[in-house]
Amino acid sequence: MATRIPLPVLTPGASTVPHAPFVRLASLWIQITGTLCNLECIHCINASGPTDPWLKPLSRGAVLRAIDEAADLGVKEIYFTGGEPFLHPELLSLLSASLAAAPTTVLTNGTVMTDRIADALRALAEAARYSLEIRVSLDDPDPALNDKIRGRGAWRRAVRALRLLNERGLLPIVTATEILEGERPSGEGMYQRFRQFLLGLGIEKPRVKIIPVFPVGRLTDPTGPVLDDAAIEGFDLGLLQCAETRAVADGGVYACPILAGLPGARLSDGGLAESFRPVPLYHAGCVTCHRTGMTCKNY
Repeated sequence: MATRIPLPVLTPGASTVPHAPFVRLASLWIQITGTLCNLECIHCINASGPTDPWLKPLSRGAVLRAIDEAADLGVKEIYFTGGEPFLHPELLSLLSASLAAAPTTVLTNGTVMTDRIADALRALAEAARYSLEIRVSLDDPDPALNDKIRGRGAWRRAVRALRLLNERGLLPIVTATEILEGERPSGEGMYQRFRQFLLGLGIEKPRVKIIPVFPVGRLTDPTGPVLDDAAIEGFDLGLLQCAETRAVADGGVYACPILAGLPGARLSDGGLAESFRPVPLYHAGCVTCHRTGMTCKNY
C-alpha cells in the first residue's frame, strides 16, 4: 500500500489566475467523513485513509445546517462523499433529511456495505420524496488490477455491494478511473468491459462513470501546470463545475469536492451564501476539469 504524502498547502494569487464566475447553486457536496476512509487507494483525490484524517468528519449539526441552507437556496442535487461516507455513524438519518430536500447521491467504495445497510437504503429510497443514487468505486473488472490500486479484498467487497444494491432495486453507478488504462487488456474499450462485467453480475441496466485521474491527493505535483489567461481564451468559464457547485467540509465551504479542505479553495468560513463569489482556478486539478470537461456529478 502506498505511503501517504501530505497534501501541499497551495494559495492562489488572486490577481494572476483566472476566476470562474458563480452562476447558480446546482449541486452541494458534503464531505461527511472528511478524509476518513477504510482504504488507502494510491490515486485518491484527497489522500484519504484509515488513520489520522487530515480533514475531519462533519458533525450532524453541520450537515443539517448545510442541507437546510442549500434547500432554501434552490439546490438541485446533493452528494455525500469522503473519505468513505458509510463510516459516519449518522449517515442514514442524514440521508433521510437530504432526500427531503433534493435528489441525493452517496459515493462509496462499497467495501463496508452490509445487508442491513442495503435494506435501510432501500427503505429510504422507497419513502423519499426525491431519488437516491449510490455510486460504487471499482477501477477494473479484474480483481488483481483493481486491488493493485485499492488494496487486497477491495474488489470482492465492492462487487458484493453491487449485488446487494441491485437485488434491492437500487441500480448502482460504477465509478472507475483511467489510472489503469495502459495495463488493461487491449481490444476492448474501458466502458464496454465494465458494461459486460455488470451484465454478467445480473445488473440488467449497467451504469458506468469513467473519470480521469486528477493531479491531486497522492498524485499532486506542486510544480504542475495551472491555468492562465492564454489557456482559457475563448472558453466559457461558467461551464466549469465550480461555477455551480459548492462543497461543505471541515473548515468551511469550498469550490469543489476535489479541492475540499485546501485553503486556496475555501470560499467561506460560514454559510453557503457567503461562498457565492468567483472561484480562483489556481490548482493543477483545475487544468483537468478544463481540458476534459470533467464533472464529479453523475453525468
